[in-house]
Amino acid sequence: MGSVRDPAWAVFWEGQDTALCCFPVLRGVVSIPELHGCFFACFVKQCAQQEDYAKAEADASKAIEADGRDMKALFRRSQALQKLGRLDQAVSDLQRCVSLEPKNKAFQEALRTLGSSMHEKMKTMSCTDSKVEQMFQILLDPQEKDVDKKQKAAQNLIVLAREEAGAEKIFQSDGVRLLTQLLDTAKADLMLAALRTLVGLCSGHRSRSMAILTELGSSRLSAVLGVEHEQVSLAACNLLHVMFDSLKEGMQKDFRGKEDAVVLDSSKEQKVLIKDLLELLPLEGASAHGRDNALNLLIKVVPRKSPKDINNSMTLWVIDQGLKKILEVGSTVCGAPDSLPVTENSRMSASVLLSKLYDDLKCDAERENFHHLCEDYVRSWFEGQELAGKLRAIQTVSCLLQGPSEAGNRVLELEGIMDSILSLCASVREAHQLVAVEALIHAADKAKRASFITANGVSLLKEIYKHSERDSIRIRALVGLCKLGSAGGTDFSMKQFAEGSTMKLAKQCRKWLCNEAIDAGTRRWAVEGLAYLTFDADVKEEFVEDKAAMQAMFQLTKSEDRSVLYAVASTLVNCTNSYDHEEPDPQMLELAKYAKQHIPEQHPKDKPDFVKRRVRKLLTAGVVSALACVVKSENPALTNSCRELISRVFLALVAEAEDRGCVVAQGGGKALIPLSLEGTEVGQTKAAQALAKITITSNPEMAFPGERIYEVVRPLVSLLHLQRSGLENFEGLMALTNLAGISERLRQKIVKERAVPMIEGYMFEEHELIRLAATECMCNMAMSKEVQELFLDEGSDRLKLMVLYSGEEDEKLRRAASGTLAMLTALHPPICKRIPRVTVHWLEILQALLLSPSAELQHRGAVVVMNMMAAAREVAEQLIASEMLEILSVLAKDEDKPRVAQAAQESLARAVAYGLIEPNPRQQ
Repeated sequence: MGSVRDPAWAVFWEGQDTALCCFPVLRGVVSIPELHGCFFACFVKQCAQQEDYAKAEADASKAIEADGRDMKALFRRSQALQKLGRLDQAVSDLQRCVSLEPKNKAFQEALRTLGSSMHEKMKTMSCTDSKVEQMFQILLDPQEKDVDKKQKAAQNLIVLAREEAGAEKIFQSDGVRLLTQLLDTAKADLMLAALRTLVGLCSGHRSRSMAILTELGSSRLSAVLGVEHEQVSLAACNLLHVMFDSLKEGMQKDFRGKEDAVVLDSSKEQKVLIKDLLELLPLEGASAHGRDNALNLLIKVVPRKSPKDINNSMTLWVIDQGLKKILEVGSTVCGAPDSLPVTENSRMSASVLLSKLYDDLKCDAERENFHHLCEDYVRSWFEGQELAGKLRAIQTVSCLLQGPSEAGNRVLELEGIMDSILSLCASVREAHQLVAVEALIHAADKAKRASFITANGVSLLKEIYKHSERDSIRIRALVGLCKLGSAGGTDFSMKQFAEGSTMKLAKQCRKWLCNEAIDAGTRRWAVEGLAYLTFDADVKEEFVEDKAAMQAMFQLTKSEDRSVLYAVASTLVNCTNSYDHEEPDPQMLELAKYAKQHIPEQHPKDKPDFVKRRVRKLLTAGVVSALACVVKSENPALTNSCRELISRVFLALVAEAEDRGCVVAQGGGKALIPLSLEGTEVGQTKAAQALAKITITSNPEMAFPGERIYEVVRPLVSLLHLQRSGLENFEGLMALTNLAGISERLRQKIVKERAVPMIEGYMFEEHELIRLAATECMCNMAMSKEVQELFLDEGSDRLKLMVLYSGEEDEKLRRAASGTLAMLTALHPPICKRIPRVTVHWLEILQALLLSPSAELQHRGAVVVMNMMAAAREVAEQLIASEMLEILSVLAKDEDKPRVAQAAQESLARAVAYGLIEPNPRQQ
């Protein structure tokens, strides 16, 4: 016999006094093994039930150390080990159990089941190992001629790499070396398979990304990026992007702690990758698609994601190390000797990257350095160079004017630049004229410079337009004339050209736009011309009547040359009048007239009725589908400014409630969500407001099906911020009211976005409609348990405000507030007891609700009283002691309002149950 405190058991019983007290042990009566068996049948099983298998295994091991023949401890430990995935150790424990008690059927069955599970796992593991090895053998075997077999092996490898377990298995099986061999075959299909598999290995895994980058080398990856095969180059771009994300963000949340311990800092590796990308830009052997992909990747990974991030050191480093390399791409003259291979999008991508870098600068000193580098580069080509060098300089100016325009304007003011542009416009060589005319078009952005060009360059552009034999030159000259002709903007009184000239230019633009014999790169200039000419309302009216021209413009948005996107968006903004315009102060107008200052005049065809008709015609032409496709495609040309313009157009399209169904049906709702989450602040706000308008008048579950409805919450909450306008606040509240009434999950999403304090704030707003919308929104939010608890907070006036609003003169406000009270008192009874304490006027307000001529208010009041009567006897006593008894008695007999009568009858029945009143004998 052993004692409970026997030294041999000291280690086991340590800390187990609480558990021991469950067993009525008499010293010298119960043996230690018997006590031990009883304890483990309870304690270890309890750990297993709580899924604390590691603790169960540890405690069982302590018992086994004391008594190696303890079958229950062995059995419990085998169960814990099985749950922990250590099947081999679990089998060993069960085998010991069977050897100790061979006839125990439970042990035998458990051993058979576990053995079968272990066999399946081993089979699966060996099968996966062999499959990985087999797939690599098929792909690397030069004798294998079966194309389908190779494609299937490549696809299996890619699918396996997308799963964490499969990716780890490939990585541990020397997969990186084998994938490197696939890359070195220079066969497009094998390279694609290798790159896509590597994407799976790197996704969300910092340490693996670092190891793969070390194994492959950044120079090898940039070389693959620069290959001629477009798909291979794109796959390499995707791999590099995933690597950047993994190196920046590290592992996914579940594994981050472990991974950060392995890889602490990856900034050096990121700089090496970026340096290789910059080196690729001026490399003559790099493909045009590879160069574009490198630019697109730099656009995504170099600038800060948010201005809140104060560290822009990467941008400064790229400007110092690679600005001139980026300008090498932007200054390339297509068709010139020894020019870099570029696509139609290369210069636009370079402009976008330059603009992103410039916008990422924080102070004047950083911007001044940017200007100096640009000026030095232009001077290096312009001063003391032949004509080819001057063309490169002018092309650089065009690139800068399309991107960071401030830098472009600074460079344009260098001595001799403007004169060279004007002189080259008269060149007999097409390439020279193309470069010069494009530069002239971009230079006319500023009103001051546009006036100079109008005085000095219009006759030259007209000459080129009339007498040039090449459409590519004529259309550019036409765009120059269009831009100069629209210098007055929407001011009807500011006409640059003679009456009718603008209409003729627009007609020619539409003619070229519809001519499919002309290549898309040239036709986009026709859209550029319309983007300027549509400031004129007469041009807008003619354009929306020309269905062929609208369809041709929408079709161009799907072409490879995406630089047309901004021009298309600008044209649509003009046609829908969705730009910002404020009504001038009448007193300021009178003052301007007295001072003989120019006063802008609105075109008669820009009045609301005309705008509404133009919007309807655009909807009929399919503008929503075209814009949805533009938003869906990720392209550097879809800049934040372009996204803002598209958001403006969408807001104009949903202005009328009857048009919103058409917008949703054509994919407008889906397109608005990304627009509301990314871009300029103005653009995001416009998109969010458009979403709010759709949510207010449409069924949100139909407009935003599935999980998409939860993505709408954040943009709508953003409309509640104080810097938003009153209309935006109102529409945001109305939209959230509709969402809050759908499901608890949506209400929780609204709470999570911290909207409740903002909704409460607007309940104090002076504007009646905003105050009403906030109260209605809170009424629906009150269905959430978390919001109900807020009304019981000590020191809070939330409940008091609702009670007082129930007594306001505004019937709609009373209806919303009393509805909230009815819901709160029904769902959270403790609130009933608190109502009498929040204000001395509570009884008068409830009586006024019951005596209201509105049946809805009466019903709400009756429900509140019924809930308060049911909550507590003391509350019921206060109600019955007042005139409430007479009111309820009258309402209980009102056959015209059955819902009110029923609630009143239930209140009286509760009073009878409390013994506060006697039952009516006639009713009995």
